[in-house]
Amino acid sequence: MICTNLEQIRSVIRETAIGCGRDPQEIKLVAVSKRMPVEMVSEAHQCDQMLFGENYLQDAEKKIRLSPPSLRWHFIGHVQSNKAKMAAELFQMIETIDRLKIARSLDHHAGVLQKKLDVLVQVNVGREPQKSGILPEDAGDLLRAMQPLTNLRLRGLMTMPPYGHEAEASRPWFQALKKLSVELAGENCFYDNKAVELSMGMSGDFNVAIEEGATLVRLGTAIFGERPL
Repeated sequence: MICTNLEQIRSVIRETAIGCGRDPQEIKLVAVSKRMPVEMVSEAHQCDQMLFGENYLQDAEKKIRLSPPSLRWHFIGHVQSNKAKMAAELFQMIETIDRLKIARSLDHHAGVLQKKLDVLVQVNVGREPQKSGILPEDAGDLLRAMQPLTNLRLRGLMTMPPYGHEAEASRPWFQALKKLSVELAGENCFYDNKAVELSMGMSGDFNVAIEEGATLVRLGTAIFGERPL
């Protein structure tokens, strides 16, 4: 099942990218394996999936320790200050920075590990009080404050837009994140201002996200099926 799902998703990614004039190689698929057993990660790996996303550190730690070191892991959950050390150790990218305190803590722990840690700033484009993420108008100040943190490589932005029943409902939020990224790249806020990462789009709207510039799409149920409660 997982191999069939991955094959279908990769086909949609490829066709959507070509249809909007983009190179399919620009778009990376993050298989969100939260709450899924390590056996399902292994099955996805056997189908050439190398990049996985996790929300919960303790759950992720077990899977990462049991998985081949060639796999890459992104943390896509909320980072707590007391878990920053573990996050810096386990993951190649943290997608959810929204506070300078967390950024500084990750920078410190990455330095101790002699590691360069890729990070994204999470932006709450929909201004939803129940969601993490910095407000769009405050993102520039956070990115500029992070510039001295030399153990972090600020790769781009991430968002989770307000839920909509139709994929098309997400388009304005994806457009807003893309616009913000262009503005901030113009101010040289990123590690590579000519190759800014945009993590946006999930199982229900990733095709729209690709059309609006996503470079990372985060899919869980479309790959693994419904998660256990």
